[in-house]
Amino acid sequence: MGTPARETFATQVNADLLASVRSLAKAEGRHIQALVDEALADLIEKRKQARPRRHVMDAYDASHEPFAALYKKLAQ
Repeated sequence: MGTPARETFATQVNADLLASVRSLAKAEGRHIQALVDEALADLIEKRKQARPRRHVMDAYDASHEPFAALYKKLAQ
């Protein structure tokens, strides 16, 4: 498997945050690029997990009215 394609982009970051990232990269013997890749991948994964899939929510919504009493008892 080859190396994934890389693309350059520019952005601005809080100076204190960037200093912390630089310090962390130095302490870990890594490039800042590697930490940015890791942070972005973690953010994407976290956001994916934070939202239930639409069909799951649709099924829950459809079941809520007929099973509201059961859900209430389970919550107690």
